[in-house]
Amino acid sequence: MKIDPIQRQSIISLFWQIAFTAIGFLSTMYFARTVGAAVLGSYFLFFAYFTLINMVTDGGFGGAAIKRISEGENSDAYFSAYFVLRLTFTIAGILALLVFMDYFSELNESGTFLWLLVALLVSMVSGPISSGVAGKGRMGIRNTCEGISNILRILFQIPAVYLGYETAGLAGGMIAGMIGAAIVEYRFFDLHFAHFKWEHIKSLFAFSFWLFLTSGGALVFSQADTVLIGYFMNTEDVGIYRIVLQFTAIATFSSYALRSTLWPRVSQWGKINEISLIEKSLGRAISYSLLLALPVLVGGILLGDHLLGFFYGADFASGYQALVVLLIVQVINIFQYFFTMYLDALDRPQESFKATAVGVGANILLNIILIQLMGINGAAIATLVSLALNALLAWRALSKYITIRLEVGSLSNILVSSVIMGAVVGFYRLILPPSNIWLTLLAVALGGTVYGFLILKLDRNVCDEMRNIVEKVGIGYIWPKWL
Repeated sequence: MKIDPIQRQSIISLFWQIAFTAIGFLSTMYFARTVGAAVLGSYFLFFAYFTLINMVTDGGFGGAAIKRISEGENSDAYFSAYFVLRLTFTIAGILALLVFMDYFSELNESGTFLWLLVALLVSMVSGPISSGVAGKGRMGIRNTCEGISNILRILFQIPAVYLGYETAGLAGGMIAGMIGAAIVEYRFFDLHFAHFKWEHIKSLFAFSFWLFLTSGGALVFSQADTVLIGYFMNTEDVGIYRIVLQFTAIATFSSYALRSTLWPRVSQWGKINEISLIEKSLGRAISYSLLLALPVLVGGILLGDHLLGFFYGADFASGYQALVVLLIVQVINIFQYFFTMYLDALDRPQESFKATAVGVGANILLNIILIQLMGINGAAIATLVSLALNALLAWRALSKYITIRLEVGSLSNILVSSVIMGAVVGFYRLILPPSNIWLTLLAVALGGTVYGFLILKLDRNVCDEMRNIVEKVGIGYIWPKWL
């Protein structure tokens, strides 16, 4: 394929994101209607605990290993040092969990504590394999295997839930997906165990310390609200909140594909001081991320209540207000993630941490206060305020090292197209209220068609790049002649 590596890997990642999200939405609808919000809430709590504890057992060394391996010097030694560190931290973490298992009452009651230990053991092997592949710049393979993991997870979860295993079936399916993806990814893994020195460990520690604190802050943003909702409220509220949050993930399609691909590239450009490429890539990445996030925000405000009710059941429609707030969160998250990611890739993890630490502190404090006052809406507002603060501080820090140039023309076109789309969908709602799922889906299709037409007509850069990719793939005949 005669496609630029970044474009190619981003397309692969985007393809898997679309495939997984489509399957994920359908399976989650099935789970929501089969087991209800309470069982889903128990699973989401299990996943939140796994994510947070897995972060601790990784210690930030995974990201540090990707950084050092991507630099092309002593790759085998850095990988070997990382694997030994990951092994040590994971074993220590599991022993600590066994000592304090009585404090994890939610996991014990749902029977997922043992599954948590198994998941950590699996991640001890799958994590280093994935980091090694990513460090070698093979993000297309890594993203493909991540997609395989997600699809395998769902393929195991659906029959498990059907057979009545509920929370245990959902947790076991996640582990099965991790194992399957690791097996596939290992076929493309070409690092080897090698003798490493203390200097390799010191180098990983120097980078991982700040990266650990920064990534930890990102996980607090994504998981602390879940844990605190479970503490102050109940698992049913957790289930509704996480379904709503998952529903908003559609806004992050393009940003996820780009940010996972750009990390090793930005690291390489920083190493050879290609500042112009870094600045250009940041502006483009933000534009292409907002290309989807802004119209999803507008569409979610207009149709979100109906979509939640029709897709997941009447109980989930109560999460509409949280949905609106979390859609705004996803827009802000684009800026926050790219700013902190670029700081990390440019070897400035301490700057990223400083910005994240303030946001994390605000997030926990606001969650504790607002969840008790406003329930899941309070959790959404807490995330919005703290993430906006984090993004602002990260922007100020990154501005010290590069010039942040947003593509004002493209962003204006996206905003105008989204507003016009919103007006069309709003008018549709007035003359033809979406009283059933088909009328609601018709409104979604209408909005998507109007927005797609407008953005391709208004923004020649987007139009030309899309046409160029389609032609290089060999399916240029499908491109409309009038564009």
